[in-house]
Amino acid sequence: MPAPCSCMSFNPETRRLSVGLDNGTISEFILAEDYNKMTPTRTYSAHQSRVTMVLFILEMEWMLSTGQDKLFTWHCSETGERLGNYRTTACASCLQFDVETRHVFVGDHSGQVTILKLEQDNCSLITTFKGHTAGVTSLCWDPVQRLLFSGSSDHSIIIWDIGGRKGMALELQGHRDKIQSIAYAHHSRQLISCSADGGIVVWNMDVERQETPEWLDSDSCQKCDQPFFWNFKQMWDSKKIGLRQHHCRKCGKAVCGKCSSKSSTIPLMGFEFEVRVCDSCYDSITDEQHNRDTEEGHIALPSHSRPGGHSSTLEISCHFSFRRMGPRALQSLSHGGTPC
Repeated sequence: MPAPCSCMSFNPETRRLSVGLDNGTISEFILAEDYNKMTPTRTYSAHQSRVTMVLFILEMEWMLSTGQDKLFTWHCSETGERLGNYRTTACASCLQFDVETRHVFVGDHSGQVTILKLEQDNCSLITTFKGHTAGVTSLCWDPVQRLLFSGSSDHSIIIWDIGGRKGMALELQGHRDKIQSIAYAHHSRQLISCSADGGIVVWNMDVERQETPEWLDSDSCQKCDQPFFWNFKQMWDSKKIGLRQHHCRKCGKAVCGKCSSKSSTIPLMGFEFEVRVCDSCYDSITDEQHNRDTEEGHIALPSHSRPGGHSSTLEISCHFSFRRMGPRALQSLSHGGTPC
């Protein structure tokens, strides 16, 4: 190869191997029936720098690719002609394509997922999903349920319910480091994710989940009415010292530390590790968990003490010894704020 290989895509029906290179080109090969010989067929001058993702679409005879030059491009695989390109806000890192609607999903290092409608020689921007606080590292598409899965360096996975047309997004928190890759098993409806923490998690997609609430804004605690530290007027009137603001992950209310002193896992919302919850939500979580375990015939344990691997939404969680230490156009979706 004229340059180091950075990514590749293989189509078993045509035995076509597409290899992206560090110099921005894509080399295409046809493999022999016995897989002992590779015949070069075409080279695409797709990008000005490293190719980050390449995807061959047999039904359209298109070659899709993203690169570090912030370009998404698509070529005709029959003629090698470039059909068009689209410039993303940041370096594109991954992509998926829906054959039925000709929609392409492009994830980038800013944390956005851009949805484009592709035609033969042009494209149009449909919408942009903004739910991650760090770069998108991997995308998966379920064409049957019309669900888009995005993994990110912010340790989370988001399920974008495109088929539901309600703008719903569900968050999965089962890793302690950046998501390296995700894959979807269509026959069993299971999502498999792996992370830089050395863990592999299998998620059951048949479980009914709840959407995480938006974080509410308030100048005082919505439980005890204590002012937050920027609310000078209430601090002066009540002669009280301002407190730091936190948010309950279950109800989304703005609360002080005293009213949110407990933490718990919330598997139905995708939180497999303990997160901050207000005291009233903590009581309701443990009651819900007790009732569910009683119905299922399990020993009832407080939800905050149960390991993530025993939740009903996460089927398998394993860590290896080598782990590192240390449409309303699908209304713009966003999970505001950062954990505190």
